[in-house]
Amino acid sequence: MGESHPLLTFFMDAADNCFPPVDGRVTVLPPLPGGLECSVAFTGHAVVATAMTDQAVHAQGPDGFGESLSADFLRHLAGPTGWIGVIDATLTARGTGGLPRLAELTDADDHPRVRHARWLRTNVQVYGDERGLITLADGLAGRRELSIELHRAQDSSRGHGRSLLSDALSLVPEGEPVFAAVSPGNARSLRAFLTCGFTPIGSEVLLRPERRQPALATGTVRQPHHFSCRPGVSE
Repeated sequence: MGESHPLLTFFMDAADNCFPPVDGRVTVLPPLPGGLECSVAFTGHAVVATAMTDQAVHAQGPDGFGESLSADFLRHLAGPTGWIGVIDATLTARGTGGLPRLAELTDADDHPRVRHARWLRTNVQVYGDERGLITLADGLAGRRELSIELHRAQDSSRGHGRSLLSDALSLVPEGEPVFAAVSPGNARSLRAFLTCGFTPIGSEVLLRPERRQPALATGTVRQPHHFSCRPGVSE
């Protein structure tokens, strides 16, 4: 990875149960690498990474209580023809380390899950076995991120999803945060992640806007919003 994006600090702090203030505000950060932007919602506070100016972002009236993920605001960010991803729950867990319990796969390049991961992420590695596959990559803002797909959807009813996720955590050094983005409507997958120790910390959506001209003025340096967690205070 190169220089980390300031949004990464929000994710790493949240993994340590340290959250932005519940003030209804929206923090605006620079865009992500690779032409991506995002809107991330924590409890009572939102973070938007975009090439738009602060004024252009706030002109649509987003807030930290849900409006930062509204359809109108997301279209405002993406523009008339930009791509808008799905709204996912943001989850985090800690790696268990030790001896890796999954083998790396070298013949899965054409798998839809792998192609999707490589469209949005970098340094994508693929692991798996007869149950399914796992992608482990540098994802949103440079965080370590994994995704899962079973070879047969019905296998999740036999605990294959949970066992594969548990084995996937052995691929991450012990104690190191790892993140996942899971559609809330995919209740079966969401239950598997929760059972394996993943904790919800917010929600997010990725965008790939199409703009004729950059909305951020040349030479503008945007300073990231800073906050600190007081001992004993959490979300």
